Amino acid sequence: MDKAVTCFLPFSDTGSVAATADSLKHSGLAGGIYVIVNEEIERLSPEAKEAVSAGDGSMSGSIDGYITSTGFSSTDAMRRMASLADTPYILIYSKGFPLDMGSHAVARLTQICKDSGAGMVYADYYEKKNDTLAPHPVIDYQQGSLRDDFNFGSVTLYDAIAFRDACSRMDQEYSYAGLYDLRLKISQKYPLVHIQELLYTEVETDTRKTGEKQFDYVDPRNRAVQVEMERACTHHLKCINGWLAPDFREVALDDGAFEFDASVVIPVRNRVKTIGDAIRSVLSQKTKYRFNLIIVDNYSTDGTTDIIKSFSSDSRLVHIIPERKDLGIGGCWNEALFSERCGRFAIQLDSDDLYIDDGVITKIVDAFHEQKCAMVVGSYRMVNFDLDEIQPGLIDHREWTPDNGRNNALRINGLGAPRAFYTPLLRQIRVPNVSYGEDYAAGLAVSRHYRIGRIYEPLYLCRRWDENSDAVLDVAKANAHNLYKDRIRTIELMARIRMNKGIH
Repeated sequence: MDKAVTCFLPFSDTGSVAATADSLKHSGLAGGIYVIVNEEIERLSPEAKEAVSAGDGSMSGSIDGYITSTGFSSTDAMRRMASLADTPYILIYSKGFPLDMGSHAVARLTQICKDSGAGMVYADYYEKKNDTLAPHPVIDYQQGSLRDDFNFGSVTLYDAIAFRDACSRMDQEYSYAGLYDLRLKISQKYPLVHIQELLYTEVETDTRKTGEKQFDYVDPRNRAVQVEMERACTHHLKCINGWLAPDFREVALDDGAFEFDASVVIPVRNRVKTIGDAIRSVLSQKTKYRFNLIIVDNYSTDGTTDIIKSFSSDSRLVHIIPERKDLGIGGCWNEALFSERCGRFAIQLDSDDLYIDDGVITKIVDAFHEQKCAMVVGSYRMVNFDLDEIQPGLIDHREWTPDNGRNNALRINGLGAPRAFYTPLLRQIRVPNVSYGEDYAAGLAVSRHYRIGRIYEPLYLCRRWDENSDAVLDVAKANAHNLYKDRIRTIELMARIRMNKGIH
């Protein structure tokens, strides 16, 4: 198919733009290649406009024109792309570094888009990082793939009709969330299809470890972006009947007889370097509430068990070694929850971390009673192994608001920490027997019906070190985690849609 695709890419530098344009032109299918020039860049660097539009030798004559817009991912840019494209398909390349399209890759994208009736297709790719080339598979899109940072790779191809239809339904203006809004609106009418083929090579410049990236969405510096993303997601949920109004069931916090007001729960396996600090931070709590510490020791082999036993003289410590050997972190949580010694409120503490002072349990239990909620989410401070503060410092999850928090929870990748639950309710829900996303799944289920309380001051120190379970993940493991969390969101979204339809 001749001239099947109109291509759009951001302006970065003339060399990168030229290399990308040449790669796209080489496919023989590009009907036009246009560069999006940010208005701010144009003001700061007037020569950018001349460089992009000249089509001189430095640009290899491959550029057909430029578009001045408020931003590459803005609503304005989406509309301009829709109006300019005169081909059956639209291709967006989102990075500023040279793109290398594989042999016949553009033809393959258009072929599958047509055959599947997709509104958008995306593919696996090769990633060039520090001069090393490696395959980077991505994951399938599903109904609950609502994260604005879902990794489609840097190349996405759209059916132009679906693209223009989505733009016609854009009734809000975004500076940052236009591309995200486009994807959500396309997904309302068309499938988003993942091609499990390595179709291009992109340069990866973010070489941080996975554990360093996961807090980007709560970094205060990204607040303006996150506010827009929440608006776009909320609007999408309303369109698909998945939005929940801020109406909550009341929770009777005095149900049942409990020996303890609260239990701090620590599931642990092989944390000999940190478990002692965690235990001491709990047992040093000063509170008007009767509490204990339940440690579920999941067959540690590194000396962790001996350290736990060294505190056995304190009757508040409950040391559980499960009978089963197939338990993840969630399964260990259930062991604590269904223990007869579990308190009315179950409070989470990871074995790497420690409470910031001796008043944490009091603050959490007070929050349950004052806010009349079924779950409490606190705040924490990021530190290294030596407890020195590291970026981004305080994580207070202010993206959670009383009126829209449980809707925004379907977009973000977690609910914050530390988490505390009303035990009778969590016993009904139970925690999935997995070791990643188990608390997120439980929190989403709680938020479907009940109010989640918030504490915005830091309650514990979150240690980041090389032995964190999520510190360094390879692509396969990171994909597995993301796929599972998307599945959790899908299940929860389906439940909310059914609830809104009156289906019980």
